[in-house]
Amino acid sequence: MKLPKICSKSPIAIDAIKDKRYAWCSCGLSDKQPLCNGAHRGYEFVPKIFTEKEDKTIYLCNCKKTSNPPYCDGTHNKI
Repeated sequence: MKLPKICSKSPIAIDAIKDKRYAWCSCGLSDKQPLCNGAHRGYEFVPKIFTEKEDKTIYLCNCKKTSNPPYCDGTHNKI
């Protein structure tokens, strides 16, 4: 698999918790979208590990085409 699977053409909002470690799915194969479940094993994809500095709602890319992973940058509007 050379390109990630597009899961949807809209972001997914999550209520992130300060300092909690998250793993964003970059391959599109996880059944826990937008977060990783290890389905990338055997492919060249790896999850994007991130934390937030405060409790807040964030919008994670689910088209897997963002230029600012794991965050949605609106690229889904162009595909």
